[in-house]
Amino acid sequence: MRTPPRWRSVLAPAAMAAALAAAALASTGSAHADDHATPHPPYPAHPAQAPAPAHGPQPAYPAKPGHPAKPEQPVHPAKPDHPAKPEQPAHPAKPEHPAKPEHPAKPVKPEYPAHPEKPAHPEKPAYPAKPVKPAYPEKPARPEQPAKPAYPAKPAKPEYPSKPAYPAKPAKPEQPSKPAYPAKPAKPEYPSKPAYPAKPAKPEYPAKPAKPEYPAKPAKPEYPAKPAYPAKPAKPELPSKPAYPAKPSKPEYPAKPAYPSKPSKPEQPSKPAYPSKPSKPAYPSKPAYPAKPAKPEQPSKPAYPAKPAKPEQPSKPAYPSKPSKPAYPAKPAKPERPSKPAYPSKPAKPDHPSKPAYPSKPAKPDHPSKPAHPDKPSKGEHKGKGGHEGNEGHEGHDE
Repeated sequence: MRTPPRWRSVLAPAAMAAALAAAALASTGSAHADDHATPHPPYPAHPAQAPAPAHGPQPAYPAKPGHPAKPEQPVHPAKPDHPAKPEQPAHPAKPEHPAKPEHPAKPVKPEYPAHPEKPAHPEKPAYPAKPVKPAYPEKPARPEQPAKPAYPAKPAKPEYPSKPAYPAKPAKPEQPSKPAYPAKPAKPEYPSKPAYPAKPAKPEYPAKPAKPEYPAKPAKPEYPAKPAYPAKPAKPELPSKPAYPAKPSKPEYPAKPAYPSKPSKPEQPSKPAYPSKPSKPAYPSKPAYPAKPAKPEQPSKPAYPAKPAKPEQPSKPAYPSKPSKPAYPAKPAKPERPSKPAYPSKPAKPDHPSKPAYPSKPAKPDHPSKPAHPDKPSKGEHKGKGGHEGNEGHEGHDE
């Protein structure tokens, strides 16, 4: 059987790719073969398919052991004391500020003219006395209310039956103790830090001037003693309530008497007219403002040159044939504009005073070199969570 030429062209690159992939896998396998000193054993062959045997009775699960007591933690070694800090270098003295000049004395403010005294207002006339209000008639006395009957005594509450006692619970079995954890190795002591160099002593600042003493406050006046409140009288004991008698029939109330008519209000006298207020005196006249100087006259603008007259447009020819466009007349020359006057030169700025040189900063003290850290124990000495000891059985790690 012969393959068609089209399939031959497709199969050739596929075979080439499969050969290259096999070569790459073989090269990587041979490269990684040297890394494993103890390769994994091969998987056993699958046994022949046979019917599974019947399971026998399973043994009971062992009792769960209790939690053991935690081992005591090792005592940490005492930490060394911190060395004293080196003294800071002294700050250079700052230059004093120059004294400020005294302000000139302000002129005395002139006194304003005194205001004229206001005239006194006339006294108001006394109001007439109000008439006396008549007394209301007396109300009739209320009849006596009968006493309320006493309530019957409440019956006593019945006693609840006692609850039965709970049965005793069985005691829990004792759990076997867990084996003690192995003691951890003691941590190595870190080397003590070297002592820092002593810092230079800080210079004493100049003494500040003492504050002026404030004037003493005047003594407060003594308040008069408050009179003692009178003692409250004792409350009298309330008498016991008598038993309510039977209520009698309600008597008919007498008819209300007619209220007396109110007297008419007397006419109020008319208020007298207030006297006219005196006229306010005229204030003294203010002095006239000094005459302001006249503004200088602005120079008149120059007259614009006369514009040339427009040439007459030729009459439009008749449609549809359009004549050629006539030539525009030559434009007149533009008049020369007057030159602008030169701006006055600005005065030269004065030179700024040179800044004083800053004092040189003191050199920083050399810091001591840090001590080397102690070697930590390697990870291979501890067991991992997965049950492997060290790094055995993992790919990509050196043993």
